[in-house]
Amino acid sequence: MADKNNLSYEAKDIQVLEGLEAVRRRPGMYVGGTDIRALHHLVYEVVDNSIDEALAGFCDSIDVIIHPDSSVTVTDNGRGIPVDIHPERGKSALELVMTVLHAGGKFGDGSYKVSGGLHGVGLSAVNALSEWFEVEVKRDGKVYHQRYERGKPVKELDVIGKAPKTETGTRQTFKFDETIFVGDFDYKYSTLMQRFREMAFVTKGVNIYLNDERADREMTFYFEGGISSFVRYLNRNRKTLHPVVHIEKEVDDITVDVAFQYTDAYAESIYAFANTINTIDGGTHLTGLRSAITRTINDYAKKQKLLKDEDPNFKGDDTREGLTAIVSIKHPDPQFESQTKVKLMNAEVQSITTQVVNDAFGMFLEQDSRAGKTIVEKCLTSARARRAARKARDLVIRKSALESLTLPGKLADCSERDPQKTELYIVEGDSAGGSAKQGRDRHFQAILPLRGKILNTERARLNKILNNNEVKALISALGTGIGEGFNLEGLRYGRIIIMTDADVDGSHIRTLLLTFFFRYMQPLIESGHLYIAQPPLYRINYRKKSQYAYTEEEKDAVLKEMGVTDSKVTLSRYKGLGEMNPIQLWDTTMNPEERTLLQVSIEDATEADRTFDMLMGAAVPPRRRFIQTHAREVRNLDI
Repeated sequence: MADKNNLSYEAKDIQVLEGLEAVRRRPGMYVGGTDIRALHHLVYEVVDNSIDEALAGFCDSIDVIIHPDSSVTVTDNGRGIPVDIHPERGKSALELVMTVLHAGGKFGDGSYKVSGGLHGVGLSAVNALSEWFEVEVKRDGKVYHQRYERGKPVKELDVIGKAPKTETGTRQTFKFDETIFVGDFDYKYSTLMQRFREMAFVTKGVNIYLNDERADREMTFYFEGGISSFVRYLNRNRKTLHPVVHIEKEVDDITVDVAFQYTDAYAESIYAFANTINTIDGGTHLTGLRSAITRTINDYAKKQKLLKDEDPNFKGDDTREGLTAIVSIKHPDPQFESQTKVKLMNAEVQSITTQVVNDAFGMFLEQDSRAGKTIVEKCLTSARARRAARKARDLVIRKSALESLTLPGKLADCSERDPQKTELYIVEGDSAGGSAKQGRDRHFQAILPLRGKILNTERARLNKILNNNEVKALISALGTGIGEGFNLEGLRYGRIIIMTDADVDGSHIRTLLLTFFFRYMQPLIESGHLYIAQPPLYRINYRKKSQYAYTEEEKDAVLKEMGVTDSKVTLSRYKGLGEMNPIQLWDTTMNPEERTLLQVSIEDATEADRTFDMLMGAAVPPRRRFIQTHAREVRNLDI
C-alpha cells in the first residue's frame, strides 16, 4: 500500500508537456515502443508520406538509403513539403509539419484523396525521436534546407541552392536517438526489404529503391501487376488450382482491390492493406473478404448441387484452406486502431468489401466451372478433415484432462505454478532429455523430451497432425489447445525453449517445431514466448582451464586471447546435447545467468509464410536453389 502522506496531487503537480516532449516521454503511444520494431517504424512513417504523394499521383520514385552511421535518407520526387509561411502560425509549413503534432495536409479535402498519414503525427514523431533530422525541399525552383535536433529547429529555414522548376521533391535524413532506442540493435535490411516489396506491390507503378551502405547491398522494387503479382509471388513455390482472381472497384470513394488464388497447400495466407499500410491485425476489410468468400462458395456449391441440401454449409476454415489472398483498400478517411495502424476500424468497409467480392467472385465461378468445381472439391476435403481434426482435438483434450491436468507422462514438470516464472525445454531425444532433467532447476524449469522427429506440419492437415504422439504431448504440456481452439490464457509456461543438437538432425527438428508453432500456434510467437537455446559448439581445455565457445568466431577469439593454436589445446566439438554431463549443460545452456537464448519473432508474416513453404513444402526445385545459393555459408556440416 502506498504511503498516502508522501503523495501530492495539487495544481502544481499537473505537468504540461510542451511541443514534442510528449513523444519523447511516451514513444510507445506514437511508434509502438522503443524496441527494434519501433525503430523500423520510424522509417515506415517517413516513407509512408512519400507513398501518399504517389497515391495522389505526384510521385513515382522513392529512394531509401541506410548510411554506415545508421542514419537514413528518404528521397522522393513528389511535390515537396510546402515551405511558405502559415498564415495563422507565422512559421513555415515545413517547420509546422516537423514540430507540431497533428499538423499536415491530410485533414482537409484539397491535398490528398487518400493517405496513410491521417493523424498528422508521423514526421513530427520521427523528428522528436531522432538525434538529428535534416530536410531538403525542392520547390518553386529553389532548394530549401532546415536542421532539427531532438525535435527542435536549430536554425531558420533557408535557401541553399537553385533547381529547375520542373524538379520537385523532398529529401529527409535522420539519425535515431540512441538515448531513447537503447539496446544492441539496428535496422535490418531484410525487414525493410520485405516492407518495401509489399509497398511496391500495393502501389503499382512506383519505383522503390533500397540501398544499405553498411554492407554494400541494394534492391529495387517495381510491379506493374500490383497485388495480382503479389499473389503470384507468394504462390511461386505452390501448385495453384486456377488463375489469379483480381477484383478492383470503387464504391462511395472507397476503392476495393482484391486478388486471390487457391493452392494445394493446407494453410491460408491472407494479408490486408489500407492505403498501402499493412494492417497486420486485419480489420473490417479482412472480415469483409473472408465472409464474402465463404458465402459465395456456399451459394455456388448449393446452386450447382455440389453441396447437397441436407449437408451443412462450409465454415470459414473450410473455404480458406490453401487460399492466398490480398485485400487492399484505399479510403479517404481511414480509421485505425492506433497510430501504429495495425487494424482498420471503418465499419462501412466490411459491407462494401463483401458486396464487391461477392459479385465478382460469383461471376468468376459461373464463367469458369472447372475452377469452381475444383475449389468446391478442395472445400469438401477440408470440411471432412476439419471434422476429423475436431474429433482428434477433442480426444487429445479429454485424454489430457484425465492425465493429471494436461500433463503427458514424459513431461518432467517444475514445482512453480506461476506461468510468468516457468520455462519448458523441448529437448531432442531421451539422452539429452536425461541430462536436461538432471541439470535443470526443478523449481521453475520443465523438460519435455521428444522421441524422433515430429510430423512435417507444412505437408499435413490438422487431423493427421493430431494423431502424432509427439505433437499430442506438446499440445498437452503447453495447455493452450491448437488451431481454432488455441487460447493463450491456458499457457502453462512463460518461456517455451527449443533445445536441439548442433547438427543436421538437430537443425531439422528445430525447423519442424518452428513450422508447427508458426502454422498452428502463431500467437505464441507474436507474444514473445518462443525461444531457441544456444548450446556451445566447443569446449576448449588449456592448462587445466576450460572455456566454452558458441560460434566459430568465438572459438578463434578465445584461442587468440590464450595466445595458442588448435594443436596446443584440447578442443572438444559438441555435436549432441547428450555429450555434455548435466552440470555442463546447466552451466552453458540452461543457467539464466550464463545462457544465451534467441527469441523467435515474426517480423514479416508474408515472408515467413513464403520461407516456411519453400523450406518445408512439397516443391523441391525452390528448396534446391536455396541450398545451392547458401551452400558456401554452411559451417560445422556433419560428414
